[in-house]
Amino acid sequence: MRNQTRIIIENVKPQLDNGAFAIKRIVGQYIHVTADVFGDGHDLIEVALKYKHESDKNWSEVRMKPTQNDGYEATFQVEKQGFYTYQIEGWVDYALNWQHGTERKIHDSQHVKSELLEGAEYVKAIQKQATKEEKVYLKEVEKIFKSEKDYHEAIQHAMSPELTAIFKKYPERFLANTSAELQAYVDRKKALFSTWYEFFPRSASREPGKHGTFKDCERLLPRVAEMGFDTLYFPPIHPIGEVNRKGKNNATNAEPGDVGSPWGIGSQYGGHKATHPDLGTIDDFKALVQAAKALGIEVAMDYALQAAPDHPWVKEHKEWFKWRPDGTVQYAENPPKKYQDIQPIYFESADWENLWNELLSTALFWIEECDIKVFRVDNPHTKPFYFWGWLISEIKKKHPDVLFLSEAFTRPKIMNELAKQGFTQSYTYFTWRNTKQELQQYVEELTQTEQKEFYRPNFWPNTPDINPFGLQFANESKHLQRYFLAATLSSSVGIYGPVFEYMVSTPMAAGKEEYLNSEKYEVYHWDWNHKNKLIMLITRLNFLRRAHESLQQTNNIIFCDTGSDSVMAYIKYNDNFSDRTLMIVSLNDQFPIQTSVRIPIEKIGSNPLQLTDQITGNTYWWDKEWNFVELKPELPFHLFKIA
Repeated sequence: MRNQTRIIIENVKPQLDNGAFAIKRIVGQYIHVTADVFGDGHDLIEVALKYKHESDKNWSEVRMKPTQNDGYEATFQVEKQGFYTYQIEGWVDYALNWQHGTERKIHDSQHVKSELLEGAEYVKAIQKQATKEEKVYLKEVEKIFKSEKDYHEAIQHAMSPELTAIFKKYPERFLANTSAELQAYVDRKKALFSTWYEFFPRSASREPGKHGTFKDCERLLPRVAEMGFDTLYFPPIHPIGEVNRKGKNNATNAEPGDVGSPWGIGSQYGGHKATHPDLGTIDDFKALVQAAKALGIEVAMDYALQAAPDHPWVKEHKEWFKWRPDGTVQYAENPPKKYQDIQPIYFESADWENLWNELLSTALFWIEECDIKVFRVDNPHTKPFYFWGWLISEIKKKHPDVLFLSEAFTRPKIMNELAKQGFTQSYTYFTWRNTKQELQQYVEELTQTEQKEFYRPNFWPNTPDINPFGLQFANESKHLQRYFLAATLSSSVGIYGPVFEYMVSTPMAAGKEEYLNSEKYEVYHWDWNHKNKLIMLITRLNFLRRAHESLQQTNNIIFCDTGSDSVMAYIKYNDNFSDRTLMIVSLNDQFPIQTSVRIPIEKIGSNPLQLTDQITGNTYWWDKEWNFVELKPELPFHLFKIA
C-alpha cells in the first residue's frame, strides 16, 4: 500500500479491543487521550485530538501536548448523553519548521534573506483564514519579510511568539495522517452513582400471612427514601407459574398455598407484560413508580428472560423453546441448583428474529407504559452476547436514560464482555472478597486496569440468591464493615433488605451460601418499623455518599499502608481534587485494633492534614507520615473529610 504521509500514530488510548467497543463516561466527565505520534527525520510535528458528539456536524479539537518518548496527551469533556467519536490527527507543520530553522540560523549569526522570502509565502498562505486584526498584522509581516531595508525588524518578527501562535492556529495540514475513529458512550450520572435497595413486594403487607401489594410498597417508600436509597429494585412482579412451582426452601414439589419463586415467570394470568394479580394492576404499578419518583427514587425492574412451563409463550411460540425427543423441555440448571420451574429460552431458534423482537417489545412496554428507566437483568451470561448488544443499543436509541445492571456471577471475561456489549453497571466479586489483600487487589483491578474504561461495579454484600459465608451468623460489626466497604469502595452499592439490616443470615445448611427459609419461595412478614444501629449508620453513610463527590466515583482511589493486615485505609478524591475523603476500616469484628496509617504525602501533596470524622464530628490534625488509629467493633470505621 502506498502512503505519502510522513506521520505514524500508534498506541492510542483509551480504546477497547481495537475500537470494537465504546469506552464509558457520564455527562460532565473528561476523556484523557494519549498516543505515540512521530515522523521521519527531525521536522516538527503537530498533533490534534478531534472529537464530536453524534449530533454534531463538525469536529471540535484540542491540540495535544508532547510528553516523553514521542508521546502526546490531551483531554476533552463530554457534555451530552450519547455517543462521542474521537480520533488523533498528526502532520508535519512546515510553517513551524520554517520558523524553528530560521530562528536557529539567526542565533548562529547567519544571514537569512532567502529564508525570509520563504517565510513570506507561509504568511501569505494563511491570510484568508485569519481574522481582520490578524490579517493586518500578517500583511505587514509579509511586507517586511520581502524588504531588505527592514531586515533587522524582519528577523524579530520571524522569531516572534505572536507569529508562532498564528501558525499554530491556522496549520496547513499537508499530508496529515489520522488514527481510526474511536467511540465513547456517555450516560447520565446515575450510571456511575447509585444506591440500591431490594425487597420482595409480596412481603410488604402490614398483616402477617397476607400477600403484599403495590399499595403496600407505596407505604414503605418513605422508609427507603429516609435511609438514603435512590433505586428500589423489585424481583420479578409478573404472574408466577403453577406448573412445577417450587415449594418452601426450594422444594421440588409445592404444597397448597406455596407462592413459588418470582423468577418462574408466566401463568394463566399472563407473562412478561403482566403483573401478578395479588400484587395489583398495571395502573397500581404505575402509581407506585410515580410515588417513588416524587421521593427521588427510581424503581428498577427485573428483566428475566425465562419462562415457567405454563407461560403463554410456551403455548403460543413453542419454537422459542428446545424440545427433547420425548416431548419435554430441559429445565434450567446451575449445578448443583436446579430450576424445574423455569424453561430456558432457545436463542438458536429458527424464529429467532421474532423472538428478539418480542423481547425488545417487552422491555419497551415497561419503559414506555410505566416509565421504567432501570433494569436489573437476571443471568445475562446465559443468553447470547450479541443479543444484548443489539437490545441495549436499540433501547438506547429511543430512551438514552435507560440503565441496565448485569447480574452475572461467572468468569471474568464473560462479565467483561457483557459490560462491553452495553450493560451500564455490573455485579462483582466483592461479595466474596473478605481479606485486606483480596479487597485491595480486586479494587485495583477494577480501577487501575483497562476495566476502568468500561466496567462500572455495583457492590452488593448480599442478594436473595447469595448468603455469603462471610455474613453467615455474622454480628453487627461485620455487617457494618461490609456495608461501609461496599459504600465507600464503589460508587454504586446495593443491599437485599430488610434481610441485611435486620442481620438475617442463617444458611440453609452448612457449606451452602443460601438462606434458610429463603424469601425467594415464601411470603414474609417484616416489622418494617424496627430501628437499630445498623439502619442508622447505613442511613448516615448514604447521606455522606450524596454529600461527597469523592464517593460518587470509583476510579480515583489511593490505598494507604497500614501497620495491620486487619485494617484497610484509602483516600478517594473527585476529578479536580476539591473533595477528598479518607476511609479507615477494621476487618476484625471481635476485638479493638490499634495501628498506624501512612498518609501518602507524595501523592496527595498536603501536610499537615486536617481531618474531620463525618460519623462522630471529631476533628484531628495529622502532621506525621504515620499516624495512630484505634478501631473498635462497635464502630469499626472512620470516614474523614480532608480539609
